[in-house]
Amino acid sequence: MKLLLVSLYWPPAGGGGVQRPLKFAQYLPALGIETHVLAPDDPKWIHEDADLRAPTQAWVHRACYLGPKGRKPADELHGREGVGRALVLAKLASRRLLVPDENVSWNLTAIPAAIRIARSEEIDVVLTTSPPNSIHLVGAAVKAATGAKWIADLRDSLVAHPHRRTDSLAVRAKEKVSDGVAHLVARRADAITCVSEAIADEARRFEPRGRVATISNGCDFDDFAGLPYTPGKRFRITHTGSFFGKRDPRPFLTALAESDHDDVVVRFLGDFRAADYEWATTLELGDRLELIPYASRQTALELQRDSDALLLLIPEASGRGKGVLSGKVFEYLAAERPILAAVPPDGAAAALIRETGAGVVAPPDDVTALREALDGLVARFRNDGLPTVELDAEMRHRLSRRARAEELAELLQVL
Repeated sequence: MKLLLVSLYWPPAGGGGVQRPLKFAQYLPALGIETHVLAPDDPKWIHEDADLRAPTQAWVHRACYLGPKGRKPADELHGREGVGRALVLAKLASRRLLVPDENVSWNLTAIPAAIRIARSEEIDVVLTTSPPNSIHLVGAAVKAATGAKWIADLRDSLVAHPHRRTDSLAVRAKEKVSDGVAHLVARRADAITCVSEAIADEARRFEPRGRVATISNGCDFDDFAGLPYTPGKRFRITHTGSFFGKRDPRPFLTALAESDHDDVVVRFLGDFRAADYEWATTLELGDRLELIPYASRQTALELQRDSDALLLLIPEASGRGKGVLSGKVFEYLAAERPILAAVPPDGAAAALIRETGAGVVAPPDDVTALREALDGLVARFRNDGLPTVELDAEMRHRLSRRARAEELAELLQVL
């Protein structure tokens, strides 16, 4: 069995989106799947991680990236008015004209490269993993040109992303085009894999011709092997990952400001929006707020392990946040530190936190509930400390990245 995995997220690109395709490529060869990867040569990401290494048992192919560089529009627009703001908006306008997303132009080189690889390597199955949604055009093209089977792997909703502004005409227009991509995936893909049941349910509404399977993200406990946890003199709660869209630190920071915990520090590792920082200064948190710039994944792992608790933020987003089960949830579980989950209480992330006993859940916009959850963790920290969150062997395997690769390998064998 030979697989071609097509991903825009691949080292040296940094960030959480790299991990799913990277881990598939790490574990599938040992399961008898000859794995080839097609990725951009230089995706012009905002962040790179020079420490990330591609698996040695996978063949990595590159196609020239044609497309705009990564940007942070919210920060570029923050504080600008008049002509200055108009100029920034003009620079961003070209990205908004690209549909279904700003990375669609990579298809100009990725499609011929994928067809060439599929023919020369006699590929049996091509797997395209989104975001971006436009990457699935590669899978459809390879299937049409070579007859290879096609799996569309969905890490986000194709048409209802939780961080998009649904009140924006431009966003609604893009979601209309994404709806067309969803119909293409449904009509042509031999199987659809999804990171959550909510995304799988959405895919089934398009009446796909192939099987729809949920293959969630997973934990890689080995990534934390040997990393120490040392209880701090102050209670340290850490959030890793950048802020974008509807992800909002303000309710939690308000809860912290309203508490009487001078010995608590919240650490945010990653891009923190300028507007949120400007707002946070009005709370006069002082050294209770620590902002750490984007760093390598290894640094993020070390910081997560050496925290007294971890902060998970998933917005309600008009109900769209309920189905979100991001890779961060599983990475936090692998870190084995207690989690304060500011997430939709009736959503998928909350259910997993409760099932594993890994932390406490509070609605993401409920300041009172967040303060009470923080109070409880701080009280335990001061009294007896916060021990490691231990999962039994069966649960560890069920949640592991290897188990996810085994599920994918089983699907590949029956296509």
